[in-house]
Amino acid sequence: MHLTKEEEEALDGKYGRALALAYRVLVAIGEATEAERLVNVNWAHISGVNYNTIGDAGINFLEDLVKDESAKVMIKATLNPTGYDPNKSEEIDSEFLEKQSRINKAYEKLGVTLSYTCIPYEAFDINQFAKKGSYVSVAESNAAIYVNSVVGLLTNKESAISALASALTGKAPLSRLRIKENRNAKLCVEVKYEMKDELDYGLLGYFAGKLNEDCIAFEGIKQESIFSNEPNSVANVKALCSALGTSGSVGMFTLSYRKVKERYEFNKIEANKIKDELSNADRGDVILFGSPQLGLNDLSRLSNMLMGRKFKKRCIAFCARSVYMKAKKIGLVDKLENSNVSIYCDCCSCLTPLITKDKYDSVITNSVKAAYYLRNWNKVDVCLASMKNIVENESI
Repeated sequence: MHLTKEEEEALDGKYGRALALAYRVLVAIGEATEAERLVNVNWAHISGVNYNTIGDAGINFLEDLVKDESAKVMIKATLNPTGYDPNKSEEIDSEFLEKQSRINKAYEKLGVTLSYTCIPYEAFDINQFAKKGSYVSVAESNAAIYVNSVVGLLTNKESAISALASALTGKAPLSRLRIKENRNAKLCVEVKYEMKDELDYGLLGYFAGKLNEDCIAFEGIKQESIFSNEPNSVANVKALCSALGTSGSVGMFTLSYRKVKERYEFNKIEANKIKDELSNADRGDVILFGSPQLGLNDLSRLSNMLMGRKFKKRCIAFCARSVYMKAKKIGLVDKLENSNVSIYCDCCSCLTPLITKDKYDSVITNSVKAAYYLRNWNKVDVCLASMKNIVENESI
């Protein structure tokens, strides 16, 4: 892989230990993915924030990294959710709080924007730091798929360490989905199933994600059902992106399918198989919304569905704090709280210590991604249903 003189000097340690480490990571990835060179990136979104994700080894790595004066981000860098809402920490044990705080402080020292969101495409005006067609480095899987497919940015589905390396260097390997020719689908999923709501799009995404291609085409989806600003459309495309990223290595989808010869069919039988795989309960002790986190459209959609009704059991909705502040300003937060919805910021329903088997036997959610992680990590049973069905069956 070709490096410029400055990149070679950074790799050799001329500009500090942290920068040298970051370049070693990028060069190793570049060689593994047959990249010819590194390119400049305008934005990095970093995962590897939640203590339940990176553990003590991750803390030690970050705290050692920030000891080097060269360890500062060179571009706009945003951050994935943590494990809890600092304004509602009474449910979290002290050890987790202490270790999560150390992670947060390390990223702050690096100069990362402490956004704590998995929906940076809704929490920020991305055009301010990454124009359409520009190279970026996004580690959160749903966000990588979304910005590739909807926004028109160019990123691979990055890891926590590779996105951090890009943030520190402003560089990323020119490979895979950063090469325009690779953004053409090699296989197509023919949707022969009535797509009614966000749950159906989540089931479709989970099915397609298992096919493990960088870019997948869909035939049978109406453009306006996922590519408009309507609340239902926003919910559908987020559900699709998050589920695609959960079950496999897909980094992008497209509705351009005419030249694709390899085809798979998604029908009612396949949808039911996926639902049976992820949903193993008929009820739940708590309702969870927010994986990915809810945006302003999602909060408005939930409020409109409730229309003064109240949930009969505890309901937790997760959103970015920037979204929460906007929702608070226009009265959405008060409406939802009056309907027995507790809104948590800076975290999401995946990998949170808020939801444990000790507290809940089962949960109700509309998120396929949440269902996967709640069953496999939190070890709780899951009842999968659409937001509309949850509101109809669980509120009065």
